[in-house]
Amino acid sequence: MENENRPVKMNHNTHLLELEEHMYPLVDVDTPNVFRNLFPYDEVPKIAFNDRIVPHHMPDDIWITDTTFRDGQQSRAPYTTEQIVTIYDYFHKLGGPKGKIRQCEFFLYDKKDRDAVVKCMDRGYEFPRVTSWIRASKKDFELVKAMGMRETGILVSCSDYHIFYKMHMTRREAMEHYLSIVKECLEMGISPRCHLEDITRADIYGYVIPFCLELMKLRDQYGIPIKVRACDTMGYGVNYPGSVIPRSVPGIIYGLMTHSGVPSELIEWHGHNDFYKAVSNSTTAWLYGASGVNCSLFGIGERTGNTPLEAMVFEYAQLRGTLDGMDTRVITDLAEYYEKEIGYRIPSRTPFVGSNFNVTRAGIHADGLLKNEEIYNIFDTDKFLKRPADVAISNTSGLAGIAHWINRHYKLTEEKYVDKKSDIVADVKAWVDAQYEGGRVTVITNEEMFRQTEQALSVRGVKLTD
Repeated sequence: MENENRPVKMNHNTHLLELEEHMYPLVDVDTPNVFRNLFPYDEVPKIAFNDRIVPHHMPDDIWITDTTFRDGQQSRAPYTTEQIVTIYDYFHKLGGPKGKIRQCEFFLYDKKDRDAVVKCMDRGYEFPRVTSWIRASKKDFELVKAMGMRETGILVSCSDYHIFYKMHMTRREAMEHYLSIVKECLEMGISPRCHLEDITRADIYGYVIPFCLELMKLRDQYGIPIKVRACDTMGYGVNYPGSVIPRSVPGIIYGLMTHSGVPSELIEWHGHNDFYKAVSNSTTAWLYGASGVNCSLFGIGERTGNTPLEAMVFEYAQLRGTLDGMDTRVITDLAEYYEKEIGYRIPSRTPFVGSNFNVTRAGIHADGLLKNEEIYNIFDTDKFLKRPADVAISNTSGLAGIAHWINRHYKLTEEKYVDKKSDIVADVKAWVDAQYEGGRVTVITNEEMFRQTEQALSVRGVKLTD
């Protein structure tokens, strides 16, 4: 009889009437459910399927939030206050006038970070909003109150691995503890953001959904937003249709929305890259209903790292067909700042920011670039990243590679391009060939190429530039 009183609601995305049963009480267990069938510790984890498919549910508005100064700072030497403020300024410019980089989260535990928070807040930017992160303890909450934060993240670990083995609590004890901290936030008028740590090993229907139902009741009671961040702490999430929870990203997002009643604008996905799935899982979270994806610049984070922020900027553009005002050239500025000012070496083949991400060594590829750059470049990297397509000169570069190098590095206009039949190109290639015939195994440096090109120009009495 109870079902007879449940409301039938119109889904304005599908234009279908829906009747959902939200009957998910907390399942308090005596022994932890660690899904040993999926996560046998002495074997590789298993990806299982039940072919239960949930619908796409892309929100009207999607955005990126940043954890560079929180999760990203847990895996490297701490940033200085000045470095944090500079990076924050870059994020503001990158996010554009629509604030697509919506928030940056900060630690509050030492003076350096607190000073950075104050200086970033003093900037007065609407976006990225400054927010904090704390453990679920009253002592940490005092820091939030003292800093005058309007929102804070709270660690609410949700798998039995954490509840039983780390916290030594039952599920009910953990839930009551977390809810007490959330209520304290709400009493102070502060909006909580609940970080559901290790959600991809958690009992979704036995703990996560009942807990989030309680959070939504508090949201209605206090009239203050409560965000839910689904944290794929160990990178176990998968985006495959029909895969089983707790590993299914579509299943998790669907459960939060449909069974817990968490609206899209209050759902974030926080991914890790342990199984190379951070980007695809974050995109999947967007596709199935999460408005926010939480990222770290260049993917710097715990173990294998977080979802790279720069990757999701370009995922956004591909999904929406527009950058919505984001200035992607700032990504190159940030990469240069990290290399020159912070001393962080970005792996050379990192997409969008590595020194070789749009550099080819193969002569056949260089020949294609010389004829039409679109053949071997992902998009106009000069326009979007201030990084024109380039070639590195080696024993496989051929005449075309050398011609492309000269055109690119001498910034020649199209009417002044040299082609692979040029005597200058032939002279430089003869020197390159001699290097490798003599036993060289390393790539020719740009400095060497400039020197040999200038020598060939001098011998031939030719000038490439005015």
